[in-house]
Amino acid sequence: MASHNELGKWGEDIAADYLQRQGYTIIERNWKSGHRDLDIIALDGQTLVIVEVKTRRNRLYTDPEMAVDYQKIVHLQQAANHYVKYKHIDLEVRFDVITVVGTENNTPAIEHIKEAF
Repeated sequence: MASHNELGKWGEDIAADYLQRQGYTIIERNWKSGHRDLDIIALDGQTLVIVEVKTRRNRLYTDPEMAVDYQKIVHLQQAANHYVKYKHIDLEVRFDVITVVGTENNTPAIEHIKEAF
């Protein structure tokens, strides 16, 4: 696996663990809708939360949340719409972004942006 893929998987593991510690229930991870995917799908009470995880080694070039641009938001909304219809879900849907900055050798900085868009 390429190092950026390993870093991304590590970040998603960190984010999922963080969400569980916050009381969320993880329903799915890496759910695919064609070429689009949803990193984490969780429940926060009676709200379905679609979580996009962005992982970076550092913030030298840009903040990780800046990678969630207009096109990414459109793809996430389309995949979430497919998921809700496919699973026949009748809950409020919220889109969050979790950023993980660091490496396995240190304690990562985690930022949870609720209702990101």
